Amino acid sequence: MDQDLISNVLGSPFVIMNTVGLVAFALVGSSKAIREEFDLLGIAIVGLAMAFAGGVTRDLLVSRVPLALQSSAEIGLGLIGVGLAVGLSIVLSAPDAHPLTVLADAIGLAAFATTGAIVATQAGVSAFGVVAIAIINAVGGGAVADILLDRAPFVLYDGFYASCAVLGGTTYWVVNAVGAGGGTAALACAGVTVTTRLAAVTLEWELPTVQQLGIRQR
Repeated sequence: MDQDLISNVLGSPFVIMNTVGLVAFALVGSSKAIREEFDLLGIAIVGLAMAFAGGVTRDLLVSRVPLALQSSAEIGLGLIGVGLAVGLSIVLSAPDAHPLTVLADAIGLAAFATTGAIVATQAGVSAFGVVAIAIINAVGGGAVADILLDRAPFVLYDGFYASCAVLGGTTYWVVNAVGAGGGTAALACAGVTVTTRLAAVTLEWELPTVQQLGIRQR
């Protein structure tokens, strides 16, 4: 059942999560570009890339025109995030490392894992597809932003970043599969993703590397 109590009370889970994700990730991406001393155009490009790249990839995978190309409101939300990052840089010496930005990153990750899972479910893909698209939506923008910043994508060496999206996407599929409703599944996905990400940052969780496992290398 697509419309459950949470959906009726809060409105469209996709619209809510998409709005939150766009602003949060544009803020995070722009903060990274500010740290690297990019000019204002470069800051906007990196911020918008982080906000939109994952969603554009998601939409292409389910054969639909990316939402970023359908509505100017989407770009407006991204620019709000860019503006917030510039404002924070005026009052903070290192906005990209500030707890507020770390929190925004966790919220953006959760929001986009959820929107990816929602779109994938509506497209009728398999359970694997739901989780995969949730991950792509959640981490794709950050990977593109890191490439623009000329460094290895953060998701490839931070062990508990994409892992949080895996857990969130899986949660969405399980909750939706048992018939709890799309709104409940969205809330559960977002909750699991943001909670595990904040726990990972606080407790310094990491997945082991080959070197840490002690596997012999030739």
